[in-house]
Amino acid sequence: MNILLLAPQPFYQERGTPIAVKLLAQTLGEQGHVVHLLVFAEGEDITLPNVTIHRHISLPGISNIKPGLSVKKLICDFFLFAKSIQLIRRHEFQLVHAVEESVFLAMVLKKIFKIPYVYDMDSCMSVQLIDKFPSLGLVRTIMEWLEKRAIINSKGVLAVCRTLEDIVKKNAPDKLTARIEDITLLESGSKGQENIREELGLQGIVLMYVGNFEKYQGIDLLLDGFAGAVSRKKDLQLVLIGGNNEDIQWYKQRTRQLGIDAKVFFCGQRPVNLLGHYLGQADILVSPRTQGNNTPMKIYSYLDSGRPVLATDLPTHTQVLDEKIAYLVHPLPEDMADGIVVLAENKILREEIGSRARQRVQEEYSLPAFQKKLAAFYQKLQS
Repeated sequence: MNILLLAPQPFYQERGTPIAVKLLAQTLGEQGHVVHLLVFAEGEDITLPNVTIHRHISLPGISNIKPGLSVKKLICDFFLFAKSIQLIRRHEFQLVHAVEESVFLAMVLKKIFKIPYVYDMDSCMSVQLIDKFPSLGLVRTIMEWLEKRAIINSKGVLAVCRTLEDIVKKNAPDKLTARIEDITLLESGSKGQENIREELGLQGIVLMYVGNFEKYQGIDLLLDGFAGAVSRKKDLQLVLIGGNNEDIQWYKQRTRQLGIDAKVFFCGQRPVNLLGHYLGQADILVSPRTQGNNTPMKIYSYLDSGRPVLATDLPTHTQVLDEKIAYLVHPLPEDMADGIVVLAENKILREEIGSRARQRVQEEYSLPAFQKKLAAFYQKLQS
C-alpha cells in the first residue's frame, strides 16, 4: 500500500514514541509498503527502507518538544496538518496511518479527500490530558467523545496494550482491532565500554531507572521509597539514566533534601543501542510510574535483561507484568521501600524473577512477534 504515516513527534530522537514510530515505519517498509512518514521539524535524519521522511517547516523558537500535551506541540500539529494536505495533493495515498493525536487530523483528511485511516492508539489522550492538567476535568467528556468518533470512523485500530484494546471494543465492538505491544530494544551482542560501577564507585546492591523524568514516571515516589529503604539497608545505590539537564538539577536538589544525595547518581542520557549493556550492570530495575494506562516501553527491555523488575501495582504495568515476572508494590513510599529491601536481601528471588521474565519477553514481545502481528493486521485491512 501507499501509506501516509502521521507521527506528531520530533523524529528521530531516542525516546519512547519516536522509537516506536521508527520500528513501525521500518517494519512497514520492509514488508513492501511505500511509506511517507510526516513528522515535526525537530529531530535527527535517518534512513529507512521504502520510507521517505517529510517534515513541516522549521518554526523559530519551537524546539526541545517534550512528551505530552504542550503549546509547542499544538503549534507543530497545525503545521503538520498543512504539510499533510500538501503531500496528499502530490501522492495517491491509499491509507493514512495516524499515531496518537494525529488521528484527529486524519479524521479531517478523510472528510476532505476520502482517504481511510488507521488509528495507532498509543495512549488514551483524555486520561493523559486529565493526569497532566487536572483542572481540565470539565472537558474530559468532550475528549472522550472525540476519541470515540476517531475509533468509529477509522478503518481499524492498533492498540499498544490491553487497556486501550478494551476501550476500542467498548466503543466499537466490531471494529478491526489488533493489540501490538512494544518490544524489547535490547540488541544481541551490543557491548559498551562504560563500567558504571567502577566509574561511580558503586558497592552493594545497585538499583537502576531508565527513562525520562516526567511527573507520571513517579521519580518522586522512587526517591521517597529509596530514602526509606536506605534507612534500613545501607548498601543500596540508585542510578538514574535519562532526563534533561533541567530535570536532573531539580531531582538532585530533591535528593539533598532527603539526605540521600551520596547514594543517588544521575548519569544523563545514554544510547539506546547500549541499553542492554547498562541494564546488565544493575541488580534491580525500577519502574515507579504513577499515572497513565499504557505500558512503558522500557518494561519490555527490563524484562529481557534478566534482571528483576520492581514496579508499581497499577494497570499501566499489570496488563503486562504479574507476580511471576516482577515484584509489584502499591504506589506508596513505604511499599516501594519494602519492595526494594525484599529484593535487595533475596538474591535467589531476584534470579528467579529475572529468569522467568526473560523467557516471557522472548516468547511474546520480540521483533518477530511484532512483525507477524503487524503484517496480519495489514492483510485484514486489504481483504
